[in-house]
Amino acid sequence: MTTTAEDSGAHPRFTAALEELGLGELRARIRRFPDATRTAAEAAAAIGCELSQICKSLIFTADREPVLVLMDGASRVDVERVREELGAENVSRAKADVVRETTGYAIGGVPPFGHRTRTRVLADRSLLDHDTVWAAAGTPHTVFPMEPKTLIAHAGGILVDVREQSA
Repeated sequence: MTTTAEDSGAHPRFTAALEELGLGELRARIRRFPDATRTAAEAAAAIGCELSQICKSLIFTADREPVLVLMDGASRVDVERVREELGAENVSRAKADVVRETTGYAIGGVPPFGHRTRTRVLADRSLLDHDTVWAAAGTPHTVFPMEPKTLIAHAGGILVDVREQSA
């Protein structure tokens, strides 16, 4: 039986991106939850995995240009480190309308790839601490598993250290 975008609950743009990337078989691994998995904590609880196994897809603006930062669910992004990495003057969290305009998805459902527009992608090295990470599949109710190096490669990300360091 073939899983369709409707069956998986994933966003149609995301399932189309899976096909374009040659990852169509991944559709069968998308998990849909009745309650939202909008936050990393909600997703980890629903999946039954560690918080750090969630891959957050966060949009920032760097000198008014959108940039995607992939971060493990247990960590926070250090905006100053992002600014330094990009050589930007100003970096801030993107507003909801910018996130939707850039990615085509609402906050809480942004996947690591399959966006409306191409952006620079920074992926924090902390994602490599796991064999599998879980990321949003285009909606606040759907997630999918993937090996971190593969996920980062398909997102077009470069590995960086941009998480806040604990004191």
